[in-house]
Amino acid sequence: MKIKIIALGKIKEKFLKDGIEEFMKRLKPYIPVDIVELQPVEIKDKNLVAKALEEEAQKISAHIKKESYVITLEIKGKQLSSEEFANKIEEITNCGVSELVFVIGSSCGISDTVSKRADFKLSFSKMTFLHQFARLLLVEQIYRAFKILKNETYHK
Repeated sequence: MKIKIIALGKIKEKFLKDGIEEFMKRLKPYIPVDIVELQPVEIKDKNLVAKALEEEAQKISAHIKKESYVITLEIKGKQLSSEEFANKIEEITNCGVSELVFVIGSSCGISDTVSKRADFKLSFSKMTFLHQFARLLLVEQIYRAFKILKNETYHK
């Protein structure tokens, strides 16, 4: 299995880039992970948010294979402990899925189209975070999940 992270927007802050790069490096012995960074649609009028989200949905969908297992990061998604997240990844792996795709939307979220395509909706918290933080949190939690699954120290 391989993991793909589809994220809208560039990471601008050096501390976030450094953190993401560190966990991507740590993940290499466990699983191949690719990050696909897409340009979000610029929203000049708040009345056009839904239209912009649908344009972003087309960009996102172009990177998702029909057979991929898709997990979207959404405010209304299910919250999991790190152990439960690890078990979810193991369950997906055991089902013979060849590609696990995580989708991180733009600052406006994700469209209903992408949300409906999701096989699982995940929320990190009831709190609101910058969508750029979500990428760092995600790669760290993926790394933590593999450490848990391999019974290696780190996760406590």
